[in-house]
Amino acid sequence: MLDKILIVEDEEALRIAIQGQLKKAGFQVSVAEDMPVAMEVLRRQSHDLVISDLNLPGASGMELLKQVRTDYPKTTVLMVTAYATVKTAVEAIKFGAYDYLTKPVDSYELQALVHRALERPQLIGEVLSLRSSLDQKFGCENILGQSRAILQVLDSASRAAQSDATVLVLGETGTGKEVLAKAIHFNSVRSKRPFVTINCGSIPGELLESELFGHVRGAFTGALTNKKGKIEMADGGTVFLDEIGDMPLGLQVRILRLIQEHEIEKVGTSTPIRVDIRIVAATHRNLESLVEAGDFREDLYYRLAVIPIELPPLRARSEDIPELVEHFSELCKRKTGRESLMLPPSLLPYFSRYPWPGNIRQLQNCIERLVVLCRSNEVTFNDLPEFLKTPATSDDQYAAAVHSTLYAAECNLIVEALRRFNWNQTRAALDLGVSRKVLMARIARYRIPIGRDRTKVPCDGQPTRS
Repeated sequence: MLDKILIVEDEEALRIAIQGQLKKAGFQVSVAEDMPVAMEVLRRQSHDLVISDLNLPGASGMELLKQVRTDYPKTTVLMVTAYATVKTAVEAIKFGAYDYLTKPVDSYELQALVHRALERPQLIGEVLSLRSSLDQKFGCENILGQSRAILQVLDSASRAAQSDATVLVLGETGTGKEVLAKAIHFNSVRSKRPFVTINCGSIPGELLESELFGHVRGAFTGALTNKKGKIEMADGGTVFLDEIGDMPLGLQVRILRLIQEHEIEKVGTSTPIRVDIRIVAATHRNLESLVEAGDFREDLYYRLAVIPIELPPLRARSEDIPELVEHFSELCKRKTGRESLMLPPSLLPYFSRYPWPGNIRQLQNCIERLVVLCRSNEVTFNDLPEFLKTPATSDDQYAAAVHSTLYAAECNLIVEALRRFNWNQTRAALDLGVSRKVLMARIARYRIPIGRDRTKVPCDGQPTRS
């Protein structure tokens, strides 16, 4: 069955042009010149995609978007806008538009974006749980946790993965910005295409241009052959521009053109090359302050910050630290062959109390040092680094008791779900809202018997640490 597309555009010439391009591409196309006609068309027949101008006579395209999202939530919406109203288009994405096109509408960009938009429902069906799928694909250890702050980040990342909009990841050094960028890529329709990283702060400005865009032979001293840049190598996939705040102003102009025109020019030539990429950028710097200081282009900032996602520092989600400590210790123990090493729950308050200025990266390094240097089979207070060795307070002892209670509550919740579904792990995992892999890990942690003897369940608040 052909995909059905509704074009809502008051300019007759543009409406006819888009209709012709999409019909030629094999789509079933309807047209409307304003919101009332569009809603009548949708009432008569469901459509897979609506392409609407933002500026319509009478009710605006934004009002049409909100109405379509309310009445026909399974219908995807693309917005068309003039360059001068790009900020409004960004607002439209926040209200549920999949993406936007700028006038004049480029035929190549239109068809590419329409195909990606129509793949969205299938993508939503495939990505049931961002956390579960990331865990299955590449571990994603830096996005562990159950705090409200990190769950909000995961929700935003999940939504971002379902679109092709530019994403700006903000956060302090060591909070896991690149891991989040990979999460977005590997859960998008581009997941089977390249994910290419380039650190804008670690490469000298004179070399960064060639790294990004490539060069032709003879472009400069030492350019002995033609070279592909990272952007061209990522065609069809995602380019992760890490530390974008350190990019020189001259190159910022070229990145802006890349986002707007989907074209690059190699160093030493003026011949444009078409590329189909998604950009995810990241920085630990305050880009708004850089814009005010004249060190970062305002137009590029708005182009990058279509979907801003801010990763919280570890000190802002201290309730996640015990889970991170356990995860990193298990990883390090397997890596070093020290599976029998124990890290007692009584030491967790010392980790939770520390502010971790280096964030998750510092915590991971600390755990690895403990595992490697500990002389016995159990980590003790004396093994802790000096910066953690502050006297434990009554609040810390209370925190340890709370953690123990939470462990017991989680164990009992798992057992109840298993019993409710006659110990079927797949159905129990679905009921609990986690992947089967996560459920099996929790079963092992609490030594929940899944064989013949299912009566002795040790839900005493003390997880197993083998």
